[in-house]
Amino acid sequence: MKGATTSFHAATFGCKVNQYETQSLREAWLRRGFTEVDTPEGADVILVNTCAVTARAVSDVRRAIARLHRAAPAAGIVVTGCAAQVLREEFAGLPGVVAVVPQEAKATLAAYDPAAAIMPPVSTHAAHGDAATAQASSATSGDVVPAQASVFPDFRIEGFRRARPVVKVQDGCSHRCTYCIVPLTRGASRSREPGEVVAELRRLLDAGFREVMLSGVNLRLYGRDLSGAGDFWDLLQRVERELAPEWAGRARLRISSLEPGQLGVHALDVLGGSRLVCPQLHLSLQSGSPDVLRRMGRGHYSPAPLLDFLRDLGGTWPVFGLGADILMGFPGESEDAFAETLDFVRALPLTYAHVFPYSRRPGTVAASLPEHLPQEIRKARAAAVRDVVAQKRAVFAERLAGLPALSVVLDGAGARKGISEYYAECRVRRVPHGHDHRAVLTVRPVGVEAGCVVTEAV
Repeated sequence: MKGATTSFHAATFGCKVNQYETQSLREAWLRRGFTEVDTPEGADVILVNTCAVTARAVSDVRRAIARLHRAAPAAGIVVTGCAAQVLREEFAGLPGVVAVVPQEAKATLAAYDPAAAIMPPVSTHAAHGDAATAQASSATSGDVVPAQASVFPDFRIEGFRRARPVVKVQDGCSHRCTYCIVPLTRGASRSREPGEVVAELRRLLDAGFREVMLSGVNLRLYGRDLSGAGDFWDLLQRVERELAPEWAGRARLRISSLEPGQLGVHALDVLGGSRLVCPQLHLSLQSGSPDVLRRMGRGHYSPAPLLDFLRDLGGTWPVFGLGADILMGFPGESEDAFAETLDFVRALPLTYAHVFPYSRRPGTVAASLPEHLPQEIRKARAAAVRDVVAQKRAVFAERLAGLPALSVVLDGAGARKGISEYYAECRVRRVPHGHDHRAVLTVRPVGVEAGCVVTEAV
């Protein structure tokens, strides 16, 4: 099959980092003469970029692969990503799958040979000399095979399928929280050179994008493997120094998930002096109980100082969005510990949160801990926290509705919904004719409907 006639379809699961990596592979394949199709039915090759953070995420991938194979039975399905790293043999046996490329080898897919896009069965990959698939076939035992990556993956982008691009600045994690499978799927922490980060941001801004997210697997670890790079806040200062003179007031940056342990005086100084960063933070909180945090392997921070930091941040950002990841029902989580987290969530100025019941992940320390809670208790505790967050989100929406103006970036071409600087969903009644959906649109709030702030363009 000639490269110019090879068509592909991409399906991405999981985090913003996965979205970034899919975009990089998409661009590489287009440069090699592949043609992208919006539905699987017309594809010769289907790329499935997987997530393994929860059992449900893996189940979603399994179902999607079955659905994609039914839609395009002649297409060769290439499975990559975190789930492919730890469940290689399982995915290799699914109908339609022709290659399983582990996370540590994902970047090699950029050089995928169009002539080999439809490949022989997985068991014979190594004999065909493809570097990525040879690594995929090396897993013969069914056990979890940890990623061995040691350098920052060779990904780069010039555009994005969505209106708000992601730029990956860090990969992997060396911390090893007891519940988390990510260190096994992505390997140790690696950081991107600051100059490369600035260059990619500049490319995207020059291409017309006006909101970009700086993302990583664990931003607290940024720079530890780079000589003289400093930490994440030093990176942000450099970005600010090089880009704010041209782009302040015209474009904005958003930060992906942060560790509470990152939030100190340096963070406050950088955020307070920024002319680019949106007034919104997302925290990898996980629990409000110090005892549960220690069992999670997250004893490097205590919840209480976070309230002080956020109070101080309010002096710089009178209004700001605040999200958090919260994991409920961890093994050994007592009723008192559950109550601690619930009380802490009530005390936080949250405007949204992602709340998950604990999910046992293979190969993690927590999987073998005693005192695993029944699923119904884990789900009930997660639901209780979600109820508190939902009330806070509603109050915040009403507060935003009382502001004189908001700045919105729409979800896409022709969309009437978008995200404000505070990471709140907004609906624009009438989008001005000819408006570029990637640009920042100034709007006036007029009310709230079903939790969404209703606005009119100014």
